[in-house]
Amino acid sequence: MKAIISDIHSNLEALQAVLADIEKQNITEIYCLGDIIGYGPNPRECIDLAMKCNLVILGNHDQGAVFDPDGFNPPAERAIFWTRAQLETSGEDHSKREKRWEFLAERPRTFAEDGYLFVHGSARNPLNEYVFPEDIYNQRKMDRIFALIDKYCFQGHTHVPGVFMESLQDDTYIFQSPEEIDSVHKLDEHKTMINVGSVGQPRDSNWRACYVVLDGNQVKFRRVEYDIDKTVQKIHDIPDLDNFLGDRLRDGR
Repeated sequence: MKAIISDIHSNLEALQAVLADIEKQNITEIYCLGDIIGYGPNPRECIDLAMKCNLVILGNHDQGAVFDPDGFNPPAERAIFWTRAQLETSGEDHSKREKRWEFLAERPRTFAEDGYLFVHGSARNPLNEYVFPEDIYNQRKMDRIFALIDKYCFQGHTHVPGVFMESLQDDTYIFQSPEEIDSVHKLDEHKTMINVGSVGQPRDSNWRACYVVLDGNQVKFRRVEYDIDKTVQKIHDIPDLDNFLGDRLRDGR
């Protein structure tokens, strides 16, 4: 049994709440699908906790901090530059800063084992491609992505949790939100993509942190409450982080 988390985005309160929830279930194996940092107020602390995960995939915000942000909107870009400054100029010793930089720089873009593929974005473009629920109507896009999947793919990036599957009736695709499946999906012979949602910045109109538990062939979506007011206030107190980066947490968008 393993927990799969993604898109923490420097939200320490959400990450701590999720890790506590994972611990209560006696789960010791944790996979993280990237974007540890970006947007939020606690990049250093979140990286330190992520280092304890069994697997951490590179996310586009992680790459943006290590190298250069590419294609980011202005608020996201400002947040990345502020994040980079926090990682470069903290009052901690040099070795601790170097350890964080090396950790981010060494993250793989993909990881595969036993028919499972783990990416941040998609099987086609592991770092940057978004796969939204409405993409089920883009036959060409979905065909090309699913062709690269052996059995099952776990991903994040959109911050919208749910299950993508090949239709049982024809060559089309279906998407099911956690609410539509009572938060449980059983993997079968059909190729499937699971978006695990976001720990630190959900965008499915639900503010609670989201992640999944993989137990055999069962995938369970879990939602966890956290001290959102504390996170929002931290963001408001940092001039380089736009207030809306905190305000939108309350709306889950």
